[in-house]
Amino acid sequence: MSVAPFSPSVIKGNMIFTSGQIYLKDGKLLEGTIEEQTHQVMKNLKAVLENAGVTFNDVVKTTIYTTDMSLYGKVNEVYATYFTDSFPAREMVCVKELPLGAQLEISMIAVKS
Repeated sequence: MSVAPFSPSVIKGNMIFTSGQIYLKDGKLLEGTIEEQTHQVMKNLKAVLENAGVTFNDVVKTTIYTTDMSLYGKVNEVYATYFTDSFPAREMVCVKELPLGAQLEISMIAVKS
């Protein structure tokens, strides 16, 4: 159960909406490179999606938030490794700040077949 006033995901009909995930591991921000942090975000999203009964193959839309657009290429390299079929629609948005001082947050929308 989340201590914040939101759910890890919400299911409406056959659609799953994830909350934004940052690179938390064991309740703390993961230290390390942006590549390692991106992998952690994707691992966190994988767990949320699996809990809702879907996988990355079911994702149709992704929003990536970053505090630094110079990370675009490195985030893309890691992100791409999590998809085997066609990529979901996506935008990457630069924002001033993210929760807990993170520099990356990703949310997804998936459709359950």
